[in-house]
Amino acid sequence: MTLLLKKEVTSARRKISFMPFRQGLKAALMLLLLGSLHVVSRAQAPIAQAASFTGAKAVKKHYYAVYQLNTSDDKIIKMTLRNIANALEDPRLKGKLSVELVAFADGWQVFNKDNSYGEALQNLQKKGVILAECHNTLRERNIPESQLLPFVSLVPSGNGELIIRQADGWSIVKP
Repeated sequence: MTLLLKKEVTSARRKISFMPFRQGLKAALMLLLLGSLHVVSRAQAPIAQAASFTGAKAVKKHYYAVYQLNTSDDKIIKMTLRNIANALEDPRLKGKLSVELVAFADGWQVFNKDNSYGEALQNLQKKGVILAECHNTLRERNIPESQLLPFVSLVPSGNGELIIRQADGWSIVKP
């Protein structure tokens, strides 16, 4: 009789010691299942959102952007001028966007009177775009101010202009 009782006690101990493991395993499996359902539902949400997304909402009264140009690459210059024109025509920003184009280093070529950007620049300026050339670039490269288009403004340094504008809350765009 004692042998039978000993087996039952041993069997009961095994069941008891296995019980927390089983409960933990069940809980872990439930968490895994719930987590995978959550991942699946989150993965499907962007697909539904992408179909209905129409862009960020322009909720502020006014926006400010300064475009940085430090290259003479014709493709990048044309892209920058096109990007500025597109931003000014964006229906969300129309009438609430101030833009400045700051050129320095090789970017001074955009304002070179011997290049073909004059008409595009004048059109942007008519829309309120500030056109600013870095004075340091002209001085360091011995470029006379007379080499620039006559409607371009000078700032002491292009980098300084970017630093000040950013501190004032302007977005810096580098195409």
